[in-house]
Amino acid sequence: MPMRLDETDRRILRALQRNGRIQNAELAEQVGLSPSPCLRRVRLLEEAGVIERYIAVLDPARLGLRMTLFTRVWLLTQDAETIDRFVAAMQRLEQVMECYIVLGECDAMLRVVVADLDDYRRFQTTHLTRANGISNVKTDLPSQVVKRSYELPL
Repeated sequence: MPMRLDETDRRILRALQRNGRIQNAELAEQVGLSPSPCLRRVRLLEEAGVIERYIAVLDPARLGLRMTLFTRVWLLTQDAETIDRFVAAMQRLEQVMECYIVLGECDAMLRVVVADLDDYRRFQTTHLTRANGISNVKTDLPSQVVKRSYELPL
């Protein structure tokens, strides 16, 4: 069940999405509260699971991970055992940034980050295999990043 948010909660969440390291005093000023009530609201949002965790967003290119690929996956079968095996395998792979079981033409979609095409080929032949419940893979290589956001629309 979604948590009911008022406009102050939304302002807090928008500010934290832009800068998770913002000091409480500055956050309080931005959202129009005094520091104590602001901190109390943040704690309530954390306890309710609205704020899952705080992370650092890294630049993949500066870390030598210059390629993002989108991979469509077809599973051998769609029984629970095959799906569970696939899900467990994808959760273990650090190259898989996102994995979705989907309704439609394919069974799953992945966002994969690697250094280059050779790195992706090694990843594909090692991990996107029958052993992990996969029968077929199609990969798309984006030519330009137009938008990348980590902020949810509030």
